[in-house]
Amino acid sequence: MTGGDVDPRYSLANERTFLAWIRTSLGMLAVSAGLVAVDLPWPAFAERGLAVLLAAAAAAAAVIAWDRWRKVEAAILDGRPAPPPRAHAVLAVVVGVVSLAVIVLVLT
Repeated sequence: MTGGDVDPRYSLANERTFLAWIRTSLGMLAVSAGLVAVDLPWPAFAERGLAVLLAAAAAAAAVIAWDRWRKVEAAILDGRPAPPPRAHAVLAVVVGVVSLAVIVLVLT
């Protein structure tokens, strides 16, 4: 398959995946801002630490989304298989760490 006979559905699916990662990034950024804006009965260092972790993960997710979109789009146009996903584990670990921290903070 060469650039001339590429099914546009592949590019559209790649774009939808990119946009899903951007929505996830925006959601994490919104929660990060909410942690700082809302007065919670948690220690200030915990609130700020979680907010910084979520904001950093949001930034990383946005950059990773763009990089993956670019690589997959190039693979589609060249007729190569898409590169394997690697960022899913990072996002899952961050969400897991934040979830455990929130559970601990709520129970104490």
